Amino acid sequence: MKNQNIILVSLVLFLSFAFVNSNAQMPVDINKKEFKQGKNGFKDAMSSIKYSDESYAMAQPGAYRMALKGYLKAYEYNQHYPELNYKIGACYLYSTEKNKAFDFLEKAYRAKPGVADDIFYLLGWAKQLTYNFDEALEFFRKYKNQQPQEKSKKQKDIPVYDVDKRIKECEVGKELIAKPIRVFIDNLGPAVNSKYPDYGPVITTDESLIIFTSRREGSTGDAIDPNDLLYYEDLYIAYNDDDKGWSQAINMRSLNTDGHDASVGLSPDGQILYTYKGVPDGTLYESKLDGESWSKPKEMNKNINTKTHETSASISYDSKYLYFVSDREKDGFGNKSYGGKDIFVCEKQDNGKWGNAKNVGAPINTKYDEEGVFMHPDGVTMYFCSKREGSMGGYDIFYSENDGAGNWGEPVNIGYPVNTPEDDVFFVVAGNARYAYYSSAREDGYGLQDIYRITFLGPEKMMVVGSEDVLIASSTATIQQKVEQEVVEVRKVRLTIMKGTVTDALSEAPIEASIEIVDNDKNELITTINSNSKTGKYLVSLPSGKNYGIAVKADGYLFYSENIDIPKATAYQEVTKDVVLSKVGIGSKIVLKNIFFDYGKETLRETSHPELERLIALLNSYPNMTIEIGGHTDNHGGLQFNTQLSEARAKSVVDYLVDKGISKPRLTYKGYAYLQPIATNDTDEGRQQNRRVEFKVVSIK
Repeated sequence: MKNQNIILVSLVLFLSFAFVNSNAQMPVDINKKEFKQGKNGFKDAMSSIKYSDESYAMAQPGAYRMALKGYLKAYEYNQHYPELNYKIGACYLYSTEKNKAFDFLEKAYRAKPGVADDIFYLLGWAKQLTYNFDEALEFFRKYKNQQPQEKSKKQKDIPVYDVDKRIKECEVGKELIAKPIRVFIDNLGPAVNSKYPDYGPVITTDESLIIFTSRREGSTGDAIDPNDLLYYEDLYIAYNDDDKGWSQAINMRSLNTDGHDASVGLSPDGQILYTYKGVPDGTLYESKLDGESWSKPKEMNKNINTKTHETSASISYDSKYLYFVSDREKDGFGNKSYGGKDIFVCEKQDNGKWGNAKNVGAPINTKYDEEGVFMHPDGVTMYFCSKREGSMGGYDIFYSENDGAGNWGEPVNIGYPVNTPEDDVFFVVAGNARYAYYSSAREDGYGLQDIYRITFLGPEKMMVVGSEDVLIASSTATIQQKVEQEVVEVRKVRLTIMKGTVTDALSEAPIEASIEIVDNDKNELITTINSNSKTGKYLVSLPSGKNYGIAVKADGYLFYSENIDIPKATAYQEVTKDVVLSKVGIGSKIVLKNIFFDYGKETLRETSHPELERLIALLNSYPNMTIEIGGHTDNHGGLQFNTQLSEARAKSVVDYLVDKGISKPRLTYKGYAYLQPIATNDTDEGRQQNRRVEFKVVSIK
């Protein structure tokens, strides 16, 4: 069972060489009489064939590639033997040179039409993999027409192929290629990729780092898996520098074991990593970043991990939901699975543990396998891979959007050339949705499989005709000029990324602080994250359509508040906000940015309550602290009016605090009108900053 699980993750999921229903080829024997004896030809050929047949019988992609070497050596001694050509062609289907498979398979068929009962199927598959869909359809239909209604005992070893599915894939492939999406697909280069398989990329929302799986030399234990003759899987990490590009990938030694360790998910801020181990039954683990060190991977609870296989995982932007893939028969609520691998979701409970798993249902899950789930930080879009109808071969990448009421829209194939006739698995998207990352086996790559960055260009704009005629010599024909197009996103993303560092006001040293994100309108805590204890860096994802209150808190410091009101129609944006925390002391002050009043009045809005509750918590932590609440305005209107308004607003805050149990003698208030501006009053933005409520520490006994 252990080896089966390891092979499942390292080959089927990540190496993208899956067969339809079976990796096993036909049991075709090679007759030694077909090779000339004399000199060393016979001996060398037989030795190569024996070695290759042993690998071939393992019926695994890595083993087929190993078998190919020996068969090609034997081919030097007899290039016309049908069975040998058949096996070479079959092995090439699992290599990065799939375009070579058809010639060998065709050669085998022409020499001996009955060389194998699945020869038409493999010929069709070879054509499908090289985008020759019309020819592939001819072969698949021939294969289908020659199959008996019931197999005889003699035919019992013929693999079971879903040829009807292949036919539909070719038809879809023709449609997708006729309408390609505009993208660049760029190799991440030798700093990340190697001559070995590299796959399973996961990224932070801002693309500042990438973690991936590699089977390169130098793995932990530096051992080779005897099942496929590749090094064991290890986790690697690389960092993105806007000027220099990707740093050299580093082995994450503290997380890797002597067995297989694969990356399957990363929280949007890069602080939680989800990994897969193939023992005992395919298990998901969680590791957290503390400063520069990752915690030891911890097995996730029984609602996520079962005796079946759990593979990929993705956490929602607010850390409340974990989406993952499993082949369990039913979910924690008794709902039966749709077939094969399905996508499930768990909700985090009040005690911090994951609750019962729920099948996300149709239209996401189908009777075919789903894999590689990725929940975008916009909180709306799910990307996943599926063998469902509507794919052009193996796993294709799809996306679906949630309507906000828990209903998923009909999945959309992301299109060609991102999707191919092969397996396209583990696809992750940056916060701006302009860039995505995945692994692919391409002839121009560095190794068996490389990691690529996809740039979405969006639909091509209409041709623009110049206002003046441009003539060629004496010709009177007008030339239509196509202007350079502005790059546009393939789809609008309603998301704001806020990031920066948290530091001490005096020492400027980084601080590990808790950052609370609150929905002010609902007075509801969305999530709490921590800034990094070593660097002070933080990153939060804020989907559009909410009035966010953000509070940064650390022991011994006054909290910092920020308000970001993001209308629903707001497109993607990145906001850098460095936070400076002041230690609690006489004279320290902070701006309460989430205090809201009715226009021109002192009436507190309900959206102010979360901020006021934070202030109450601070005062309760320091029972001997006295403070002054100061009201401030912009310079619109006269001094007398603004003084009265600012004082009335400050008094409203004090009254609220007293009503909530804070002793009145601890509180004073004052209206400063526009006499203490913190920004210019010449702009709307500046005036907005000047309209504020502050509190100042008067004494601490």
